[in-house]
This record gives sequence, structure tokens and C-alpha cells, in this order.
Amino acid sequence: MKSLVSKIPFYLRKPASVIAMLWLAFLVFGSILGPLWLPYNPITPSLGHELQGPSWQHLAGTDDLGRDIFTRLFTSAAQSLYDSLFTMAVAFGLGLPAALWAAEKGGRVEEILSRLVDVIFALPATVMLLALIGTIGNQTELVMAFFGFLVAPAMYRIMLGQIIAVRQRLYVDAARLNGLSSFAINVRHVLPALMRFIAVQVAMIFSISLLMQAGLSFLGLGPQEPNPSWGSMIATGNTHIYDVPWMMVPPGLMLVITVLAANHIADVVGAGDPASARPFTILIKNVVRKVTPAASLATDPADPENILELRDLRVRVENGPELVTGVSLKLRRGSVLGIVGESGCGKTMTALSVLGLLPKGVAVDSGSIVLAGQDLTGWSENQLNTIRGREVAYISQEPMVALDPMFTVQSQLVTPLRRLRKISRQEAKAAALDLVNKVGIPNAERVLKSYPHQLSGGMAQRVAIALALTGQPKLLIADEPTTALDVTIQAEILELLRGLVRDLGMSMIVVTHNLGVVADIADEVAVMYAGQVVESGSVAEVLNHPAHPYTAALLGADPHIPESVARPERLASILGSVPAPATWTSSCRFADRCAFATDVCRQPLQIQVAHQNGTVQCARLGQLDLTVSH
Repeated sequence: MKSLVSKIPFYLRKPASVIAMLWLAFLVFGSILGPLWLPYNPITPSLGHELQGPSWQHLAGTDDLGRDIFTRLFTSAAQSLYDSLFTMAVAFGLGLPAALWAAEKGGRVEEILSRLVDVIFALPATVMLLALIGTIGNQTELVMAFFGFLVAPAMYRIMLGQIIAVRQRLYVDAARLNGLSSFAINVRHVLPALMRFIAVQVAMIFSISLLMQAGLSFLGLGPQEPNPSWGSMIATGNTHIYDVPWMMVPPGLMLVITVLAANHIADVVGAGDPASARPFTILIKNVVRKVTPAASLATDPADPENILELRDLRVRVENGPELVTGVSLKLRRGSVLGIVGESGCGKTMTALSVLGLLPKGVAVDSGSIVLAGQDLTGWSENQLNTIRGREVAYISQEPMVALDPMFTVQSQLVTPLRRLRKISRQEAKAAALDLVNKVGIPNAERVLKSYPHQLSGGMAQRVAIALALTGQPKLLIADEPTTALDVTIQAEILELLRGLVRDLGMSMIVVTHNLGVVADIADEVAVMYAGQVVESGSVAEVLNHPAHPYTAALLGADPHIPESVARPERLASILGSVPAPATWTSSCRFADRCAFATDVCRQPLQIQVAHQNGTVQCARLGQLDLTVSH
């Protein structure tokens, strides 16, 4: 079922967008095939049936000449949609090529086109439309084409900025260096990058054209009687607004629904996010999850000694590849777990799963997350908000992400303190001062009155840590907390975190690239590669006696060399890069980069016990000498 759903375009997986497309298709084909199914002649009057309300005989009633309103609505639909599409085609047919040409040539070409656009903008559009109608009469196609010409400059202006931005990207320069022609660059690189943006503009022009055509018809400047049009039907209803007000409802409702349908389709296509277009099967799955008690999802009772247990956790891009595969970890109360590995190994995704803060379109696919005895799997956003900040808190890599530049430090600490601890403003101010002192900030009163941009990087990180402590959490997740800081400040922050764990009895997960940080602060370590935990155990066991070649390679590339060891001319490096998630297999994912790989490494792997209470995933466990020289 999943493979079948994944082949369906994402904009066809959202029920509302399917309904919108079916509505527009029904209008077009229903209008073209009108003579085959519509019950009445849309032109011929029917004496004795004037101004009737809705009935089984006339579903939308009749007009002042006894003609069936329902029949006339669908008879005129195709022409209304065609005229709007014609306007849109003219606007984009002129504006888009001109924008592509101006973005490519720049200089004089762009200047000339921009001045020409300014001239067209200066023309009184309404006056010119009325003048054209007075000259050529009610020739709707020509009028709407001229309207498209007047809209084209706006499309040129809007598209030009977007196209210039895309053409400045490095992959466009690379395509040019590879010898692609300008036409090929536009077709292969520029236009595909703008398709979502173009979809939104298409819907906007379509809707404006539809409303413009209806407005002209309302004024009597569109199709003439006896030919029907939505605007003229609204005008007819307006003349009977006091005696038969219903007459305005069917054409008005038809116009509104059609505009909303077009805009909704553009919103879905423009969003371009599979997560916003959930299949019907996923909608049902989510409903089942919401009514299933979270505690029932845990297969085994949680160990009370553990603050956190991850059991076979799998995180997946919706209708895409897995980003975390089968991760199982345990964190004891009052201890620190270091998660280490290269970028793209799934460290941050694993940590964010605990908080339920995965990026849009990414979700926990299976497994369980047990925090303090509660299985969080399947919890709603409201349920997760009951533990965020209270049971578990987060420190980001960049402190400025957590601090709002518009408010002082005191304001940003007092607000969550009052919300999480249910205390008065004065008590919250005292608690904020205590927190700032606790994280080792000198001149606490001055810092509380400061704005984030007035703080140094190390000071801002200390404030971010204080912010994370406002709810007195039992678990603190620190994502690269020292990466953006210099060496001296890194040491101070690590010392601060160690002290907090010791003094407050918290547990902590530290996500890092730096094995030195792991050795300095962690009790346990999990080495992740390509979405898996390839080795775990106590810090002393794993770093002193690595059992997986990847762990040994990370240690060999670590720049923290003791003074007693001769410094090599250059550090060891790991050739290649972490494979993309879509290419991950059930065999060793490090094999292509491993110096010890053999044919056995291409077979499916099993998790094996190592380091007493730890694990390792290596087909050659115990066969290799992985001693690290430093």
C-alpha cells in the first residue's frame, strides 16, 4: 500500500485538493457536454415559469424569462474558464519570457524592458479596457487578451527577481561551465526551481481574470443576451434583489467556489510539501493513533533506573527514506549520554524525536520513546507541550535561535518561569536572577536588562542554558552546545554543564562531533553512522577499546593529541562521505569507506553485545586490531 501511495503525486493525496480538481474538471466537461445531460435549453424562454425558486423540477430556480438557472450556469462555465485561462496564457506568455531574457542579459536589455514595463504600468488600465470595448464591441476573447497584456508587466516584475536569485546559485554557474546553453539552463534549472512560485501566480491571475470577466458581464460588457454568463446572471438577479433575492445566490456561489478551488490547488502545489498532503491511509492512521492510549504502545515495562529509553526507533521522511533506523538507547537517571558521529548520521533527528520537534514532513515511523516511564509515541502536540520545558528541555547549537532579539533577557526568563512554575512576577524575577547566577554569569542584574545582541557568544549560550532550566527539567538535550564558541569558552560551558548535572541531578544528552567533549562530560556514548548506532557503551570502554572501525577512524582523526605523543604532519581522515539515506542497506553502511571491509561485510548485520552493557554492529567483531595511536 505504501509503495502504491508513494507513486501518487503529493498534490493528489490531499482530499481537499482532489475535490477542487474534480470540481474544475466537472465544470469544464459538464459545460462542454451540456446538451447531453442538461435538462433544458439555456436560451429559450419558458412562459409561465418566471422567477420560480428552487424545486425538484428546477434545482436552482428560474430567471425572469423562465429559463432554468442551473442549465445556464453550467452552459456558461466552459467559456468563463476558457477566457480566464486565455488571459493567464497571455500574461505569462509575455511576462515570463521577457523576465528570463532580462535576467540572462542584464544591463541594457533589463533596463529597456524595465522602462517599457513602467510605461505600461502608467497606462490607466480600466479606461483602456473600456475604450477597447467601445472600439471593437463585446468581443470577449480580444478584451481578455488585452487584459492579459496589461497584467504581463506585473508578472515580469515578480518573476524577474525570482529568476535572478535562482541564476545566482552555484549549480547554475556549474551548468554554464559545463557548456549548457541558456535555453537548456532555463528549462533544466531555472523553471523547475520556480514551478511552485509560478503555480501561485497562475492561480492569482486565473482568479483575477475570472472576476474581471464576471465584472464586465455584470456591467453588460460581456457576452450578450440570450447567451448566458455568470456576471450577467448576477446582474439579472440584482434587478430582482427585493422580490426574488435567491437569483443572485447560484451564480455568485458558483463564482466563489471556482475561485476558491483554483486558489487551493495553487496553495497545495506551491507548498510542495508532502507532509501537508497526507494520504487518506495516513489520515486514518493518525486518527487511530490519537484514540490509542500512549502507554499501551510500550511493549515492555520501563526500567525505573532509566530516564529515557529508545526502542528500535525509526524516523522517516513521509513517503520517503528513513533517516534513523532501529536506534535503541538507554539513559540512566543522573548520567550523561554522548551521541557522536559525522553530519548526516541521524544524531539530531534522534534527539529531536524525544521532543517531538522533527522537521515538517519527518515523523517517527515505528519504535517507542519512553521518558520517565511514559511512552511518548503517538502523542499529540498538546500532550507533548505538557512535558516540553518541564520534563525535557533543549539547548540549540546557536544560542541566538533560542533568544528573541526584541526582548530583554529578564523578560525572556520571567515569562516561561511564570508559565511553567506558576509563580508571581516578583517571584519569577527572583528566580531569573537565581538562574543567571547559577549559570555563572557575572553582573547578573546588568545582563538581565540586556538584549541578546548586547551579549557575547559565551554569555548568550549561558543565557540559553538558563532558559532551558526554567521548567526544572529532568532531561536536558544539548545539540552541539560548544561548537560556535572559542576553546576557552567551550571549556567553561562544559564545566557549567557538568556542574548542573551534578548539582541538580539532571540527566543529559549531548549531541556532538567532538570526541573530546564526549570524553570530558559523558558517562555513556553512542556512535552513530548513517542512521544507526554502530557502537555504544561506557565512554572509557568505547574510547579506549573501540570495537567498530568507524569509532576507531573518528578517534584517529581527533585533533586532541596529548603533549606526550609526537604530533603527525597531518591528521588521519576518513575517505568519502556518509551515504544518502535513500541508499542505506541492511548490511554495513560503513563498508565502502572501511579499510577492513570484506565480502562478509556485505551481508545483513546483527546487533551484538560489546563493552559489557553496550552494543556494536560489525561483521568482523573481535577480528581486528583497532588500536588508536593517540
